[in-house]
Amino acid sequence: MIEKSRSQKLKRLLSVQRHMERMAENDLAETSRQRIEVNSAMDDVILALGSMDPVHHAFSQNYADRFGRLTIKDQQLTGMQQIHEMRLTRERAKADRLEEGMKEALDAERREADDNAVYDVIDQQFATPASSKLQKP
Repeated sequence: MIEKSRSQKLKRLLSVQRHMERMAENDLAETSRQRIEVNSAMDDVILALGSMDPVHHAFSQNYADRFGRLTIKDQQLTGMQQIHEMRLTRERAKADRLEEGMKEALDAERREADDNAVYDVIDQQFATPASSKLQKP
């Protein structure tokens, strides 16, 4: 089994977290779309209620009931939209923190690799003369 570095693990987590962020964005967009539809329907009902056409007067109670239901639905969607906005903010903040952690881990791994390379060069420098001295006699 290949051991993954900390930065690789964080990269994978970041990928999953960004996906969660996109899901939250989609939920928010869908709720916003529904609110637009409800507001459009409310506008249509208001126009029908204010119409001077006698056909609309016969249905004024139905229009008033429909407007009441649409108002309640708009309030519910407004609450859902606020929840989705908070969720999106939370998911984005998590992803940003993971990304920072991944970058820090990657920098630490690079520094460690550079340090190890320097140590290898130093070891080779000290090992070469000692081995040649042992072979001469």
